[in-house]
Amino acid sequence: MAAGEPGAVQDGSSKGGLRAALGGLTTRGRSFLAAGVAAAVCAYVLGQADLLRVGLLLAVLPLVCVIVLYRTRYRVTGTRRLSPSRVPAGSEARVHLRMDNVSRLPTGLLMLQDRVPYVLGPRPRFVLDRVEAGGRREVSYRVRSDLRGRYPLGPLQLRLSDPFGMCELTRSFSAYDTLVVIPRTVALPALRLAGEASGYGDGRQRSLALAGEDDIIPRGYRHGDDLRRVHWRSTARYGELMVRREEQPQRARCTVLLDTRQVGYAGAGPDSAFEWAVSGAASALVHMLERGFAVRLLTDDGNAVPGDGSDGFAGSTQESADSAGLMLDTLAVVGHSDGGGLSRAHDVLRGSNEGLLIAFFGDLDEEQTSVAARMRQRAGAAVAFVLDSARWSGGPDPSAVGAVPAEKRLRRLREAGWVVVPVEPGADLPALWQLAGQMRADTQSAGNGGSTGFPGGWS
Repeated sequence: MAAGEPGAVQDGSSKGGLRAALGGLTTRGRSFLAAGVAAAVCAYVLGQADLLRVGLLLAVLPLVCVIVLYRTRYRVTGTRRLSPSRVPAGSEARVHLRMDNVSRLPTGLLMLQDRVPYVLGPRPRFVLDRVEAGGRREVSYRVRSDLRGRYPLGPLQLRLSDPFGMCELTRSFSAYDTLVVIPRTVALPALRLAGEASGYGDGRQRSLALAGEDDIIPRGYRHGDDLRRVHWRSTARYGELMVRREEQPQRARCTVLLDTRQVGYAGAGPDSAFEWAVSGAASALVHMLERGFAVRLLTDDGNAVPGDGSDGFAGSTQESADSAGLMLDTLAVVGHSDGGGLSRAHDVLRGSNEGLLIAFFGDLDEEQTSVAARMRQRAGAAVAFVLDSARWSGGPDPSAVGAVPAEKRLRRLREAGWVVVPVEPGADLPALWQLAGQMRADTQSAGNGGSTGFPGGWS
């Protein structure tokens, strides 16, 4: 039952459906049937015709109710609509249900029940009064989850009953909808750390497609092109309107790297270190898309989202909106990876110039710290938010289990060129984002005599 589309009650064989209808006899209906059979037997034994009539009436009444209820089971349609269908964790979504009586006869009392996962709350139940022929009833309920994920809603169930209460039938609609609970995102400050070398803004670069009037590389005219850019010499040559392919702005690139290694995090639940990292990655990619960057999401196992487009990055404005939804949907269901290393992510980064690299790391041992340090070589700028899961979970010092002590780990990343921000339990991401900007400005100022440029772009 897709959102906004009518659903149909599941069909079955006539024999199987009638058997199920007989199984729906209530205690009252079974009592009437048993009393009728008993009265009929007694009438036969005693030779009482009047008692036989009473017995037949008692036995036939529940059977008639079963047949009538069975024959009217396909005359109700249902529609479900989610508002919205994608909701951040901890926020509410409203589910609208609409029942339409498409038959020529009014219905009896209906009980409506929608199946929802327990994490979204109790199953909603509604009692609908008699629905007139061609009438409709609309009800709604709210769902809320503190845990991200994809949750099926449905199928919708109807419990039909006859006016005498002899029989109750439960029928299920054939389809369901999916509610996507994405990670929480927070608004980040718009830092102006200069050097948007290839993005939008004052510092953007353009790629020139011509070296002179004779070296123009024209292209076909597209709807919306400025007529002042028409190149008449090429138009006369090709017989169609051609425009100059002049300076083309290039979007700044940003890769958001999420470390999902199970060995890198301890604890679970909405307040765990891993959930903070997932929420931080979601906030970062949404913020960078809003700032005009071409963004992609990369995990430690080497999977990049979106997977197509220009080198795997979000493209135009419309594609950016679609890609943002795709990346958030991916983060809604991302879990711990089985692998224990960052090498596959490093291989992806090694193949291209990343521009800005924003990483969310868990615990790193000596080998993984070295791999993370090498990632910096392919990025114009790199910022790492490093979570010490031992502090988040209150467990033992990570150095006791073979991990690099926190200070040594952070120092090695800084020496490789990372802007490293340690993340304490319950830390505020906007404050850390601001701190990262200040750290980068201080580093640049110390390195080139006061310049605060940020190669590769950071906004």
